[in-house]
Amino acid sequence: MRKLAGICLIGACLALAGCEEQDVVATVADKEITKPEVQAHLAFKRVPEGNEKLRERHVDRYLEREALAEAITREDALDDEMVRAELDEFRQELLISRYFEKYLDERITDQAVRNYYGNHIDEYTHRKAHVAHLLIRTNEAMSETERKAKLTTAQEAYSKIMAGEEFDEIVRTYSEDKLSREKGGDLGWIKEGSIDPVLSERAFALEPGEVSTPFETAFGFHVIKLLDAPKDVRQPFDAVKGKIRYQLRSQAKQKELERLRNAVTVQRES
Repeated sequence: MRKLAGICLIGACLALAGCEEQDVVATVADKEITKPEVQAHLAFKRVPEGNEKLRERHVDRYLEREALAEAITREDALDDEMVRAELDEFRQELLISRYFEKYLDERITDQAVRNYYGNHIDEYTHRKAHVAHLLIRTNEAMSETERKAKLTTAQEAYSKIMAGEEFDEIVRTYSEDKLSREKGGDLGWIKEGSIDPVLSERAFALEPGEVSTPFETAFGFHVIKLLDAPKDVRQPFDAVKGKIRYQLRSQAKQKELERLRNAVTVQRES
């Protein structure tokens, strides 16, 4: 073990090897370093108990840094108040962070997350319908004459569908929605209420295979077809457990923050 100025090692090997119990492991200047302090440091550094050489090196390093800190303190080169302010800031952040990490891990368990999912299953069950549409776009800058011309185009497309022409072919000819046009207007399975409310209401009111009359939304004039009947779709637990955990942890943290704030009175002097 190397010698350090101002450090007197006292039974460090005994403390590391688990032999005779000693409260003081070393003395740095006039400061006694106790066995619990060293053990806490080793635990913090996650040094395995069975590796005595590694533990001894960590103790050496710990004592050396303690000696350097003492030497620097004696140099009086730093602003003590600023150092204390920074240490106090770190202490506050560490206490708050570690406390809530432990508090939330103990309370928001895997079982708590699963229980919430089971008790709020309706939140994760949605009605979906398989819909296709034809869109003739409009915008606010259009004149009334232009808007009526767009409506006429939509009505023309609808009439051809009603006359027996295939919906997807009419979509490819008329629709101005480039993303869905090449798929025959197929929008996939849409969740009720997740799209334009007018379109959603019309879609979920149709029967499978039925085509709507032209109607207007903020996007333009639509003609829609219900490809498959609406059905209830439940999100699996694995898909939502992360969101549930985050929600429960946020709620629990806020509640505990309020409790802790009310536990201590803060009075500022005028």
